Amino acid sequence: MNWFRSLPRLLAALLCISPALAHAASPPKLQKVTFGLDWVAEAEYGGFYQAVADGIYRKYGLDVTIREGGPQVNNAQLLLAGRLDFDITSNSFLAFNFVQQKIPFVAVAAFFQKDIDVLIAHRGAGEDSFAALKGKPIAISADTRAGWWLFLKKKYGYSDSQIRPYDFSLAPFFTSKDLVVQGFLTSEPFLVKQKTGHFPVVLRLDQAGFDGYGELIATSRKLAKTDPSVVRRFIEASAEGWKSYLDGNPAPAFALIRKANPDMTPALLKFGYDQLKAHEVVEDATTAKIGIGGMTDARWKGFYEQMRAAGLYPAHFDYRKAYTLRFLPKGKAAAR
Repeated sequence: MNWFRSLPRLLAALLCISPALAHAASPPKLQKVTFGLDWVAEAEYGGFYQAVADGIYRKYGLDVTIREGGPQVNNAQLLLAGRLDFDITSNSFLAFNFVQQKIPFVAVAAFFQKDIDVLIAHRGAGEDSFAALKGKPIAISADTRAGWWLFLKKKYGYSDSQIRPYDFSLAPFFTSKDLVVQGFLTSEPFLVKQKTGHFPVVLRLDQAGFDGYGELIATSRKLAKTDPSVVRRFIEASAEGWKSYLDGNPAPAFALIRKANPDMTPALLKFGYDQLKAHEVVEDATTAKIGIGGMTDARWKGFYEQMRAAGLYPAHFDYRKAYTLRFLPKGKAAAR
């Protein structure tokens, strides 16, 4: 019965060491990250939602909150105010604008290897090419007017007198056979077919020679300097999320997207998802070498020279300040 008399001492010893054991067994504290989208939840952001749904961000030590964007949300202001750690900067033009306007942000990854912006026109109206749109009414947003519209205007001789306001509704398109409107490759064509029974003419921006990246990830230069680990982990986890989404089962991402945005029907989600894959928006021959989310100096230089030739940027413009490759996955340097 000696063990019985020793029981109080054993219990006391266990009570002394159990807090230490509990602490050792507890999972490491996750680093909170707030990530802003440039639009409401849609299939175009599936890789990020997949990284949340499948616990990929948590595997990288991150607790990521995704905040939807929209026409009334200014992510640049939210980044400046410190309310976002990362955001989606829609295209390379906006990254160049950071430099021009001396805004302290930098692009650290590009999850779209091509811009998915499109112009859509009615079939049978003779508006089946970018050149044919000269002089035609085109509805675009204020952001577009300061972005890729300048490229099209220079290349095809468009005039600002063609511009009509765009409030992110297709209603004017359905009531005017002459109107051309901007949209996304992954959504507006589907919505037009749903309404009319047939797809519209779809003119992809990359078909016009626009060679910029899309869905860039931007962060503050301050965060990039003070906490490079979180930047690198966010990019790597996001890339893993995109891989899972496109090459695995997208259902977990679809569920979170629909929870955030109930207007996203299963059919629209599937259409957007299929377009991303069919047009190799995220994964292509380049990403096979440099990884999902990858960028290259050569591609940025080519875009700058293309835009400079169009008269949109001066010869002395330091385009290199718009981006950095230092946070991209290791082992890709040779491919850059």
